Amino acid sequence: MFSIARKFKPSIIAGAIGAAILQTSAISSVQAQTTDSNDDVEVISVSGIRGSLMSSANIKRESSGVVDAITAEDIGKFPDTNLAESLQRITGVSIDRANNEGNQVSVRGFGPSFNLVTLNNRQMPTSSTLIEDGLNRSFNFREIAAESVSGVEVYKTGKANITSGGIGSTINVKTAKPFDFEGFKAVASAKAVIDTSNQNGDDVTPELSGMISHTFADGKVGLLLSASHAERDSGRERVGAQGWSPNRGTNVDKSGINTSLNPSQTHWAPLTIDVDRHSTQRERQNAQVVLQFAPIDTLTATVDYTLSRFKETNKLDRTSFWFDTDLGGNADSNGTVTNPMRPNDELNFWGFDILFETENDSVGLNLEWKATDTLSFTLDYHDSTSHAQPNGEESETIINLKNPRVLDTNGDGSPDRGGVDVAYITSPSGRPDVSFNAANLPGGDPFSPNAIQFDLFQTRGLQVENNIKQFQLDGKWENHGDGALDTIHFGIANTEYQMDTNRRRTVSFVPVDISNLNLTFDSIEGFGSDIGGSNNLFPVTANYSATEAMQLVRDQGFFSRNDPTFNGVNEETLALYVSFDFETEFNDLPVNINMGVRWEDTDVNSVSAQPGVVTLNYINTAGRFGEIFTPELTNVELEGGYTQVLPNLDASVEITDDIVGRFSYSKTLARPDLSSLFPSVTFDARPGGPFNASRGNAGLLPLESDNFDISVEWYYDEGSYASVGLFKKYVKNFIGTTVEATTLPDVNGNPLSDPSINPRPGCPDEVVGGNPACFGNADDPAILFDLESPSNLDTAEIDGIELNVQHMFGDTGFGTVVNATFVDGNVEYDVFDIDQTLALTGLSDSANMVAFYEKDQFQVRLAYNWRDDFLLDLSQPQVNGEPEFVEAYGQWDINFRYDINESISVFLEGLNITEETVRRHGRFTDQLITLEQYGARYNLGLSVQF
Repeated sequence: MFSIARKFKPSIIAGAIGAAILQTSAISSVQAQTTDSNDDVEVISVSGIRGSLMSSANIKRESSGVVDAITAEDIGKFPDTNLAESLQRITGVSIDRANNEGNQVSVRGFGPSFNLVTLNNRQMPTSSTLIEDGLNRSFNFREIAAESVSGVEVYKTGKANITSGGIGSTINVKTAKPFDFEGFKAVASAKAVIDTSNQNGDDVTPELSGMISHTFADGKVGLLLSASHAERDSGRERVGAQGWSPNRGTNVDKSGINTSLNPSQTHWAPLTIDVDRHSTQRERQNAQVVLQFAPIDTLTATVDYTLSRFKETNKLDRTSFWFDTDLGGNADSNGTVTNPMRPNDELNFWGFDILFETENDSVGLNLEWKATDTLSFTLDYHDSTSHAQPNGEESETIINLKNPRVLDTNGDGSPDRGGVDVAYITSPSGRPDVSFNAANLPGGDPFSPNAIQFDLFQTRGLQVENNIKQFQLDGKWENHGDGALDTIHFGIANTEYQMDTNRRRTVSFVPVDISNLNLTFDSIEGFGSDIGGSNNLFPVTANYSATEAMQLVRDQGFFSRNDPTFNGVNEETLALYVSFDFETEFNDLPVNINMGVRWEDTDVNSVSAQPGVVTLNYINTAGRFGEIFTPELTNVELEGGYTQVLPNLDASVEITDDIVGRFSYSKTLARPDLSSLFPSVTFDARPGGPFNASRGNAGLLPLESDNFDISVEWYYDEGSYASVGLFKKYVKNFIGTTVEATTLPDVNGNPLSDPSINPRPGCPDEVVGGNPACFGNADDPAILFDLESPSNLDTAEIDGIELNVQHMFGDTGFGTVVNATFVDGNVEYDVFDIDQTLALTGLSDSANMVAFYEKDQFQVRLAYNWRDDFLLDLSQPQVNGEPEFVEAYGQWDINFRYDINESISVFLEGLNITEETVRRHGRFTDQLITLEQYGARYNLGLSVQF
């Protein structure tokens, strides 16, 4: 039943343990979070890292099903400053990083869109403004501070009383409440953040946080306030390409292709070679107010308000060369063009100003009523909204400057064709080497300011508002008499999920005078020291403000703005559940059983409103066709829905006082990404091809997974245990892409045609507003588009093994946690199958090590996280349908803390202290997409507890 692909390198764990040195302290007491919010809280009189690990082990042992957890070391003291960074320490949990910071999680090989994140058992909204990020349901952990979090629970098996939506896991983030503490409690901390990758921002930025909790009126009223403010300035350096396009290039030598591997002799060539410099500034504010009132012993009311504000700006300078369709070169045995060359073209100097802004607000009410000694109810309601780009501003301002390709070098008005001759050669390390020379440019210098012209401007981005209104009524009956039946849980829930988006994208080629633009060229010396250095790259990069350049566009009257495309989805889900807990014995062995079923009915409505396409505009030979739109919007609506029955059965047996065996079966689901439901059509058509288009499908069914788990846990000492678990998942309705070759109609019902096949005189033309002679018409050949649509295609099987050891070395103060997960699936991506549209993204082995020492007032922790290579997506940045792989990555973090007294502590945190780099590639390792270098980040701080 279980088969494992063992790709993990044992030397990684061995080396990690051998390097172990260690972490954190003991102050007062920490409260263990139970997996049922209606159960009493058990107090463990140990805190610090040891107490946190003991509490987490207690949760794992007492839970039904497979549950892992992290608990706070004390009030306001979560193990890491980023929740995702903490979650990656859990067996089977890996993280995705953005700007070298954890933002989303994968569990047991299932990527972020297959895991549901809840806050205090409430489904939380999410939004994104960057078009390339897409619109999924994945919560971004960068947007919430860890200081107000009291614990995180990862449910790896389904339960009837847990909100559906995750087939990898359901992750519940728990925040503190005033009744969790007795009397007055307060904590504050201040950090100096030192990001060694920063070049243009502040070298030291602040992080401030605080929490105050107090109970009044003999414990009948409680109030908790928490707030935090964090700033981070960072940098990033990258080389790579915008993707590798199949059969791009008309002068490619294919004689070296091995036809036994690649019988179609498909070759892949890069769209670009890029050298990037990023400068990023981020601000984050979090706050929470919680008021609790218990007028009588049997009733507790809680009102809470939670907010987060996240703002990130990114200045990106990019020197780039585009390999157009007439490129040449030699294909290797796989089909990769390893030395693509193209003469007589231009260099591009891109400037990006990117603004990412979100506002999250949540208001909730919770009533807990103990109706009788045996019957209790909990009513919970929340109204939560996530709003990306709340002011409606496009998130990306993009400018491209260029060398002119055609210059009047003779001075007589007759143009001489000149430009830049560029070759992109894959080095043995997989990093690109670039060679180029200039011809017929002023002074022969492609970086001379008087050789630079304005090319195009682009504005784009999403404005997204995601609102969730969720009502949940839970009941619990406890058997105070005899019999095996211990507890019955039952409930009803209604969730209304609404997402509205405005998508804007404007591209315009305009003749802007840039003589007043502050344009400089910076030496690349020192660039990318950890990714091969600056040798054989472009010698300089352009530096200018895209915002200032856009102002020139406005001042000279060339600015235009396309109307937005509106997309919206409304989902409403009604759920009913019941579950039964049994406590009995079998052959004198204590046995606990939980069995339940959840019934759900979901209605889906999606709508799009977008301008109609009149025709395509032949702008230039290298870029996309432009669309000529109608001023009116066209509405399209789709409907869908489904009903699901989700059973679960969990059984645990105490084989001995120290050994627990478990078996679990559950059926879980994951709903489709929201962008896959939109009925709008998007185009990506280029002269000479490819001709791509995409359209959503509101009739998609959710992924369904039948999950089987078997595990054994040995709790051999206080705080120490070892466990091994096997899991198997049978997933159906896997969503893939179907491609149909078809024509697409214009607003009059006629097929869109290709004006580049037989261009009229004067075409192509980049004139503002478009040259009508360059518009497609009935005499041009109709375009046969590859129309992509998401569909429920196939089934998949995933199996794996989880190994975990948590060990305390007696009273020495030393301890360690080592775990590894090996996961495999029966749907492997065949890099030679150019038609494959179904694959398991995010599937990878992972391993973690935490070693710590805490004694008296001193603590130190060393943590290592490793994730094997995995398939990230089936689309590259600008090439749909081509895979993008992330190579194996490991990161070391370290933490020191010293308690000056019972109230004051100082600490030093180091993240990515070995300054690891990230590499992504296409079908083969030499198809480089991204090679990124970050730096280490250090936090020096002080915390005070009252």
